[in-house]
Amino acid sequence: MSVLVLLLMSENKLEVGQSAPDFTLLNQDESEISLSGFKGQKVILYFYPAAATPGCTTQACDFRDNLNSLKSAGYAVLGISPDKPVKLKKFQEKESLNFELLSDPENEIQKLYGTYGLKSMYGKEYLGTIRSTIVIDENGQVTLPLYNVKAKGHVAMLRGKLDI
Repeated sequence: MSVLVLLLMSENKLEVGQSAPDFTLLNQDESEISLSGFKGQKVILYFYPAAATPGCTTQACDFRDNLNSLKSAGYAVLGISPDKPVKLKKFQEKESLNFELLSDPENEIQKLYGTYGLKSMYGKEYLGTIRSTIVIDENGQVTLPLYNVKAKGHVAMLRGKLDI
């Protein structure tokens, strides 16, 4: 991987106060969901590598179990991964997930949000989804960009940062 490519990927990370890039993706039911459809509402976008894997299941179930407190604080939760809608539907049903899962198979939205880049596992480097969470306010502005987050305990950490 060239240094130039790595620099370009790291420059895409969003910062507080930036406008969150709008997007339209298919959800688990193959319906189009747009970020602009949440105008006037706070949104927690969380990016995860793959549905039904141990870490991603832990994180999704954590959001599921805490969704009511997030909703009562005015937040909608959207999960984004490179998985196809049919896999997202199976994941949602198996884990009784109560929020939208969005499909970004070409990693386009992940690249826009700076959540796709170089990763390392067992000493091998590869490109993939960087587990991240971006919190967006009612006006579409980024209020909390979190990159390279841990799956376990993520929602508790996030609730602490958001005073929920």
